[in-house]
Amino acid sequence: MPGSAHGQEFVQDALNFESIISKKGLQMYFGNAWYPEHWPQQRWREDVRLMREAGMNVCRIAEFAWSSMEPVESSYEFDWLEKAVALLAENDIAVVLGTPTAAPPAWLTFHHPDTLAVEANGLHAQHGNRCHASPLSTTYHKYCRRIVEQMAQRFGKDKRVIGWQIDNEYNRVDYSEYARRQFQLFLKNRYGSLESLNQHWSTAYWSQTYRQWEEIPIPIGGHNPGLMLAFRHFVTSVWREFQRIQIDAIRQHAGPEQWIASNFMGWFDSFDHFEVCKDLDLVTWDWYVGTGHHDYVETGLLHDLNRGYKRRNFWIMETQPGSVNWGGVNNMLNRGEARCMALHAAAHGADGLLYWQWRPALGGQEQLHGSLLGADGKPRPFYTEAAEIGADFARLSEAVQNTAPQAKAAMLHSFDSRWAINFQRHHKDFDPAIYMLHCYRPLIQRGVTVDVTDTEAPLEGYKLLIAPALTVLPDSLPERLQQWVEAGGTLLLTPRTGQKDRHNALFPVLQPGPLRELAGTETREYYALHEPVPIEAVWAGAETGEAHIWAEMLCPLQPQVQVIARYGACNGWLDGMPAATRLQVGDKGGQVIVLGAWLNRELQDSFLNFVLQCAGISTLTLPEGVETASRFAADGSARVFVINHTRQTVTLQTSILSLINPIDILSGKPAENVLSLPPYGAVVLRDAAV
Repeated sequence: MPGSAHGQEFVQDALNFESIISKKGLQMYFGNAWYPEHWPQQRWREDVRLMREAGMNVCRIAEFAWSSMEPVESSYEFDWLEKAVALLAENDIAVVLGTPTAAPPAWLTFHHPDTLAVEANGLHAQHGNRCHASPLSTTYHKYCRRIVEQMAQRFGKDKRVIGWQIDNEYNRVDYSEYARRQFQLFLKNRYGSLESLNQHWSTAYWSQTYRQWEEIPIPIGGHNPGLMLAFRHFVTSVWREFQRIQIDAIRQHAGPEQWIASNFMGWFDSFDHFEVCKDLDLVTWDWYVGTGHHDYVETGLLHDLNRGYKRRNFWIMETQPGSVNWGGVNNMLNRGEARCMALHAAAHGADGLLYWQWRPALGGQEQLHGSLLGADGKPRPFYTEAAEIGADFARLSEAVQNTAPQAKAAMLHSFDSRWAINFQRHHKDFDPAIYMLHCYRPLIQRGVTVDVTDTEAPLEGYKLLIAPALTVLPDSLPERLQQWVEAGGTLLLTPRTGQKDRHNALFPVLQPGPLRELAGTETREYYALHEPVPIEAVWAGAETGEAHIWAEMLCPLQPQVQVIARYGACNGWLDGMPAATRLQVGDKGGQVIVLGAWLNRELQDSFLNFVLQCAGISTLTLPEGVETASRFAADGSARVFVINHTRQTVTLQTSILSLINPIDILSGKPAENVLSLPPYGAVVLRDAAV
């Protein structure tokens, strides 16, 4: 049976990385994004003093400062940046330098209009709204390489600079004629021949057959599924190459102790993040709530997704200091909510958290965005809570050095599958990200740590694998899953799993395609539901609920298959048919559970609890809105975060956390037998002996 080896490997992987970037071990980093180029230099010292008093020990600068570093072509001015770095270092604040390529200067786009991207409507992007340059433009590549080389020559060996952020929030897609020609070349290299491409894309349909590579368009709107998927792979390759140009320029001059990262955006999916992250040292993401309030389940999944891109701890490079300026309603987070969020991120493996931004520019498009200082340069009310978080991170820093989350359950995530479903949802509400959250929620609410991995990641060490809507199956995955299940693992297949191959073409067999024999079940038909259908479950006695959005008619292929749920009377087709099955595989306890329906939340909660029991994963009974999550050191000792995400006082027995004489790291006091957490309260516990 797969055991805890994976968790130990994950921690060791994190340790190996941290040894590269810090001989002293990793501390917790807390800071902000600062734009000294916006303000007179005589103001800077006061800014840095206030950062230090808030407990900040890192600052990101320069990612939008190209026009300040190269005001005219080939004339570089770095003295101001050197002064800012020096001032931060004098106050024990480390620096992350951003390359400024998300905001090219006006002289560049004016004299070289070929650097501007073309929108899907055929118009050139306009200068001034950032991210308007084409990541494909060879002219732009030249100028990006030059500014990054100049920065790296100046700061690559500077020990005050701990890392680099490449560009900012990759998002631009170029629809220019040059992009089309490059896409055609990409397809030629991928498929080798038009015969192969036409076959995989079924281009005889609607007379789409291509006889010359030059005939192939860039897809705009709905198009051939194979063409659309291939274009996303092309966009991924564009961003990876754009990123590699800058990484190479930095590495020529920087020491290995400086890490290189980029910052990503939640569920944004224009490119495959797993691929782009292969060339990075560290993953960071930008975390904004926008309208409303924090949902720890949703952001827990996003933290775990970003941790999974490289299977190691991550940073939050940007998060909101209270509010944003782009939501429908830009409400302020409640007092204490941001502290919960910061500890929640740390619990899921964040080793750094930075706020955006320090002080709003007096002009520009983000004047009303939340900030730590006001337009007058004085602390806003949120600054007080930020200082409390800074104190928390300082107390945690030594205790969580070189620790990482450790999971026995994993979700397989595939951008190909997300794209394929979003291209053809069949039901408008079948959002693959929301369905993934639907599978994740019952786990985190029971204190279960989850890794989110790609389909190429090692499977050994997990007890449970969930494949939420994994509709596109890579060629090698079925055999790997077969071996893993035969070794004792529990595999959960869900609706829309195994319908398509890697070219986004339907398999010539029914779902779950190449996994049919392993699952012992196939999907005879699928139904986008206009009305809910009843479900009668037997996994925990007689239990009833509903399916909505999606239901599949399952058909067992072997007599050993156990039907664990059936549809009730509904549309005549599904009445009495299997909705979920279970099959024991091999003699080591392996099993495959197939779920064919999008269950209502209560029944989904019961079902996932049953699946966890089948996999032998222990769970906790927690009050509503209370989260527990742990980070482990290489010796197996745990730091257990217990966070109350509600606005009410809650209590729970400390004994359920399996710690010996636990001490709260944040307060330095022994934990009571009954933890009483006030609204937005939190403790971080460890054994007294650790």
